[in-house]
Amino acid sequence: MKRRTFTQLSMATVASVFLSRKSKAVPTADVEIPEVIDVSLGHYSGWPTLAKRSNGQLILVASGTRESHVCPFGSVQFYRSNDQGKNWLLPQTILDTPIDDRDAGILETDQGTLLARTFTSNAYVSVLKKAEKDKSWEAGRLKRWQNAHRRVTGEELQATLGTWMIRSTDGGITWSQPYDCLLNSPHGPIQLSNGNQLYAGKHLWREDSYIGSVVSEDDGLTWKPQARIPTRDGDNSDRYHELHAVEAPSGKLIVHIRNHNTNNAGETLQTESSDGGATWSVPHSIGVWGFPSHLLRLSDGRLLMSYGYRRGSMGNQARLSEDEGQSWSAPITLSDEADNYDLGYVTTVELSEGKLLSVWYEKMAGSSQAILRQTRWSLT
Repeated sequence: MKRRTFTQLSMATVASVFLSRKSKAVPTADVEIPEVIDVSLGHYSGWPTLAKRSNGQLILVASGTRESHVCPFGSVQFYRSNDQGKNWLLPQTILDTPIDDRDAGILETDQGTLLARTFTSNAYVSVLKKAEKDKSWEAGRLKRWQNAHRRVTGEELQATLGTWMIRSTDGGITWSQPYDCLLNSPHGPIQLSNGNQLYAGKHLWREDSYIGSVVSEDDGLTWKPQARIPTRDGDNSDRYHELHAVEAPSGKLIVHIRNHNTNNAGETLQTESSDGGATWSVPHSIGVWGFPSHLLRLSDGRLLMSYGYRRGSMGNQARLSEDEGQSWSAPITLSDEADNYDLGYVTTVELSEGKLLSVWYEKMAGSSQAILRQTRWSLT
């Protein structure tokens, strides 16, 4: 829906968005007008992940306390809602290294443990050096960045770069020290039906760069390499990014990949495993332009992918699969009124059968900051 359409409707009004389904009547999805998560205001917040706990509480993590898309101030913020996202409590800082802590993922394991992950980045260093050279910033901003950068030596900065996980066994009240989870991807690991946790991602900040899966057999305490995902002919695996996995009802595993190779550039690629992640198929196109994808298995067994859409009417979309990822429906529009490209990383939970909540980040018009937004929607 366009911005002008939203302004003509009350908050209780919903829009019908159509998608196709093979050999069946076209169903509808009712999508509410997006709302701002107000406790994310006041600084740049980005790259969220949403999860629903076994007790019904919603939890959300994002990179917060930021000044901009790239800066040295990022930390992992942890949000809670006890009323299905109608109200979000003030966030709690659960990880804040001396450098930039970026996109964050969250999972509740089947034992009730919370696993939060992030990766640290030095991308801000080149931005700072350019500002110092060009003398283009006002003095206060330059001093803030310099003082943040000087918190660590060059050697300490390199040692802090990594793919980090923290763990809570008391519902997020206290958290462990960060430890290496081997891979990086925005939305983190998933719970498998066999009791293990699987994490599909990128081997980041290491000479041996690849995409693949790692597995934990001890409730997320430790992770061990499982398998590499092969590279499609003609592709460069360094241009595969931001994976996420889901387990289908049959046990088949599906992973989506953000692709920046020339072939299918800007699309989501898919790889599958029928042996629990021991081997993976060659990534292939599913005909979906947009990224990165967050995957969810619904209570009725269907699979849902949610992803950012950054061309034309920019926003967020979702698609359904009724055949364990062999095909995906036409898109459901969750939002399409974004002012610029700096948006997405949409993540979805099922509140109850057919009732969903999606959260993403978005840089708003006329602002240097990004906020968290959400929409409730239902499949009818």
